[in-house]
Amino acid sequence: MLGLILSLIIVGLIAGALARLIVPGKQDISLVMTIVLGIIGSFVGGFLGFLIFQHDPMDGFFQPAGIIGSIIGAIIVLLLYTRFAGGRSRR
Repeated sequence: MLGLILSLIIVGLIAGALARLIVPGKQDISLVMTIVLGIIGSFVGGFLGFLIFQHDPMDGFFQPAGIIGSIIGAIIVLLLYTRFAGGRSRR
């Protein structure tokens, strides 16, 4: 259980940091929010991977993705965040 939590944090940090580097503009989020962004991106990537490839139907559609899927999911989540929440913080 501890190994799962640590791996989620590490993958979340890597995926969130890479997403922040890839998406243009300044994101005013902390290190903890970067980790959360990567973790949410991992599940978004897993969901999209399931929808596209129909892989591991026994695990269900809510599953963590690999590092590439996590980065793609984190980019999608970050783009949505900057689109909807980013505009409110500028006022």
